[in-house]
Amino acid sequence: MIDRLEITIEPLSDELRNLTVYVPDKEGKRRKRYPVLYMMDGQNIFFDDEATYGKSWGMFDYLSEHHIPLIVVGIDSSRNPDNTRLCEYSPYSYNDFKFGKVKGKGKEMVEWIIDELKPYIDKKYPTKKDRHNTMIGGSSMGGLISYYALLKHNDVFSKAACLSPSLWVNNKKLVALAKKVKIDPDTAMYLDYGSEETKGSFGKMANSCFWNCIDILKTKPVSLNIRVIQGGTHTEASWEKQVPIFLNVLLKGD
Repeated sequence: MIDRLEITIEPLSDELRNLTVYVPDKEGKRRKRYPVLYMMDGQNIFFDDEATYGKSWGMFDYLSEHHIPLIVVGIDSSRNPDNTRLCEYSPYSYNDFKFGKVKGKGKEMVEWIIDELKPYIDKKYPTKKDRHNTMIGGSSMGGLISYYALLKHNDVFSKAACLSPSLWVNNKKLVALAKKVKIDPDTAMYLDYGSEETKGSFGKMANSCFWNCIDILKTKPVSLNIRVIQGGTHTEASWEKQVPIFLNVLLKGD
């Protein structure tokens, strides 16, 4: 089942956007409860005709066809032309090589998910509310904010899927965060990037920043699944191919 709601994220703006919630079809009369995955760029997750560039991750078809026991909450990103999406998904302010100064509002975004969205989802849908069954994910800047959320709020999120995460954004602060946070030993994180993303001076810099973070995470009690996708690109078409793999990581043992 797909449920759609029109929402605003009040700490950020009064922009209307969609919330798309996938709930597995009920089987029989027993009311089952499911873990929840909160996903960034929700417009790109389920259907091609709603995706920003006409290609989605195809998650509705995959979840439905394979009867995946998971509720997925897709939160649309900002459509404002003033780079609001970059602000919302960055936990720290930084200088963007194309757009100049970006004021990070990712802290407010994650706190809204925790304080406002999660209680609403837990009340309205058959969720498993506990930390072990609460996950977050996204790609690019959405992967960045998912990385941040898992580390900063490890008491709320136990797992994260970070596809092609923009860990070059204020990398020093991301590394410092990883160094200082306490991580519960049942924490798991999926991270990847495509081999085609490492080309050129920017690609090499971004790749170096990725591994700066990984080097610190390796010293923490977190289960890491790190993949380099041969031929992979910074596109929905490439991320769609990773859906079965990162879902297996997130749902392992459930």
